[in-house]
Amino acid sequence: MKCIAKLLWDDSIWYSDVVTDKGENVRLTLESGSFDALVERVKVALPEMLELNFGYTGDIELVTVAM
Repeated sequence: MKCIAKLLWDDSIWYSDVVTDKGENVRLTLESGSFDALVERVKVALPEMLELNFGYTGDIELVTVAM
């Protein structure tokens, strides 16, 4: 499954919004003071969220986009 993580800068923090290639929006409310730290947090949390919300346990291709 391909996922696009939009990492957004707002008011001194980075936060994430993830959309799957099937159009599912996985709302990860993760914040971080740095871009790199947020990418790592998304990598850890995303597989768990996909399994819990959609029953998906396969491979994930994660693309990150800074906005």
